[in-house]
Amino acid sequence: MIHTAPAIRFRFGLTPLELVRPWGGERPELHWFALTDGWYCIDLGGHEVLRYSERTVQELRNDSDAEPPNPYVDYYVVRLWEDVIALVSEAMQPVPQDLVDVAADISPDWAWLDTPEAEAALTWHSAGYLYASYLRIAPHVRCWRTIVGEDDAVTVTWEHRADPEGVIEFVGPQTGRVTMPTSEFLAAVTELDRALFAAMDQRISELEDAGPPPGVQLDMEQLRHEHRDRATWLQRARDRDPGTDWDVVRVGARMLLAPRAAEED
Repeated sequence: MIHTAPAIRFRFGLTPLELVRPWGGERPELHWFALTDGWYCIDLGGHEVLRYSERTVQELRNDSDAEPPNPYVDYYVVRLWEDVIALVSEAMQPVPQDLVDVAADISPDWAWLDTPEAEAALTWHSAGYLYASYLRIAPHVRCWRTIVGEDDAVTVTWEHRADPEGVIEFVGPQTGRVTMPTSEFLAAVTELDRALFAAMDQRISELEDAGPPPGVQLDMEQLRHEHRDRATWLQRARDRDPGTDWDVVRVGARMLLAPRAAEED
């Protein structure tokens, strides 16, 4: 039997609990967000997006005698989860065929216009990006969904940007595109959701048994409450209908792209 790797997978690991740093100065505290400290990457068609190059890993070490850090983005895993959830909420409406080229343009040369139609087009297009502006340098990752006949698919693209300071670089192709059945994309999101909540449930249970580190504030009741609430976010995102007015978006996209089209003519 031939087993094929999934077209997309979200991978992460949590920092050992004893190494998680609390927030705050004189009154340090821990909460759900801080407890997701760790690393993550996105496997896309066999390529690891958000994996640093070996040179960048060495630069980030700043100590030739230290063990090399994890080669992936080191941040709070909840940020990846929140932003993937936002894609499910905002970017899973099938894009009409006449707007697919606009959806696929990762860096459109928009005009600067202040009209309701232009705002609608910008809002729609922006919703397709995986937010990562909290990182110093991050690739643009963008997705959109199409339905053509019986083919229901999600396309994900990425594009790396150069670090002006020349420190941060990522491995692999600088641009890429992967298309997969929508069911496969949503299954990968569900896997991320379940894995993160299983890991966090175990982490919270450990804290309930052992208590917070000495001198660190932690509201266990609030921690459990937030955990239960966040566990509903994915389903709420899947149930949400953004209600995009495609006619308005079409008008706005034409307005925003008109100067570029005129130059090309």
